[in-house]
Amino acid sequence: MHHTNIILLLAFGLMSWFIPHQKAEIYITKADRSKNLSKEYVLLADQPKADMPCNLITLDPSVRYQSMDGFGAAITGSTCYNLMKMTPEDRAKFLKETFSDEEGLGYSYVRISIGCSDFSLSEYSCCDIPGIGNFSLQNEEKAYVIPILKEILAINPSVKILGSPWTCPRWMKVNNLTDLQPYNSWTSGQLNPAYYQDYATYFVRWIQAFATHGISIYAITPQNEPLNRGNSASLYMTWEEEQAFVRDALGPKFQLAGLSTKIYAFDHNYNYDNVINQTDYPLKIYNDETAAAFFTGAAYHNYGGDREELNDVYNKRSDKELIFTETSIGMWNDGRNLSIRLMEDMEDVALGTVNNWCKAVIVWNLMLDTERGPNREGGCTTCYGAVDIDKGDYKTITRNSHYYIIGHLSSVIKPRAVRIGTNGYKAVGVTYSAFENVDGSYAFVLSNKTMLPQKVTLSDGTHYLTYEVPDNAVISCRWKK
Repeated sequence: MHHTNIILLLAFGLMSWFIPHQKAEIYITKADRSKNLSKEYVLLADQPKADMPCNLITLDPSVRYQSMDGFGAAITGSTCYNLMKMTPEDRAKFLKETFSDEEGLGYSYVRISIGCSDFSLSEYSCCDIPGIGNFSLQNEEKAYVIPILKEILAINPSVKILGSPWTCPRWMKVNNLTDLQPYNSWTSGQLNPAYYQDYATYFVRWIQAFATHGISIYAITPQNEPLNRGNSASLYMTWEEEQAFVRDALGPKFQLAGLSTKIYAFDHNYNYDNVINQTDYPLKIYNDETAAAFFTGAAYHNYGGDREELNDVYNKRSDKELIFTETSIGMWNDGRNLSIRLMEDMEDVALGTVNNWCKAVIVWNLMLDTERGPNREGGCTTCYGAVDIDKGDYKTITRNSHYYIIGHLSSVIKPRAVRIGTNGYKAVGVTYSAFENVDGSYAFVLSNKTMLPQKVTLSDGTHYLTYEVPDNAVISCRWKK
């Protein structure tokens, strides 16, 4: 017995000698494109080294903020058209790199339009013939959107889907709520209150139609950009209208149909498009508690105003969730210039929204072609995609800032992760956030917008991770506790 114990002790000692030190997984992107979500591994230390820098950031999991739903991009009709123009092999490779949680970046949330958007192949609703009995999915859904969603879900079955309408069917529109005259246009108009029930049924049938294809709709917004009359497909919907529509029709219809699909209010800009009586749009909706009970929270875009509005809305109604559902790059903001856009978009869109209580971050088109299309006249003809695919070969892909900023979040911050507290080093131009994943790992994302490298040490109380973040670069880290 004594001899056996000695052998076991020796064996255990030899095994422990060969057990590698724990490593952190790190993704890094530099604004000069010298590193593009490059993956590295860095050893963790069990105790602080004597020569460690003073730039120490300590994670504090006892301070807990919002849990995360996911990160992703819009799967518009245009995106799906471009994806379908790729060879099946090239498309599968790109989608796996983007959505796979094991072999890719783990994108976990997508947004699709209910009917057409300004990035559709045509203008249409799912009930263009008057009468809700004429509801049916159209060619864009059946030939493009649903096949692409099925491919995405085959790669990552847990991807969440948010649906938003750009317009109701034209036969449901009126010129205004006083005259109530028919308004046969894709652009602008308002929803006739006489059709609230039919339009609520329209949402229910749309969700059920996708379910027959094995596609679950996680959430919807009642109207994309409700204060924007000018989009190629649009509908003006004040907070009073959205409140009444959801309270009196949509919410009850969802309940009656047994749908658990979440409803997010607003889905528009931080500054409420400067429409004075629409300021605090979701908060005004919540003032009616019957209506408020049907809303999970509110969704925001960043085409106007300041992201501090998120913090303000949360502080006034912390019982309601916040998600960020659209932002775009384009000709107006040098959208293909990564040296400018990476750092600004990381600071404003990615970490800026998450650090102001957003549970999800979704950018606009996942993929457009090199001519910024296909697009609709009257919609955005100057937008770029998160990636742009060469229209000449439908093979060569250029990844833009939005692809990288979402990848830096989704690669390490997994659904149901909780944002946690941090203490220590702070500097102008350095933005970061920390998270605890449900699998027992920590995630940390840092943006260094300064002109100098920033050598930082992260501590979770047990491990220490030291890394020099280059100037104008983003890192994402993940390690087991």
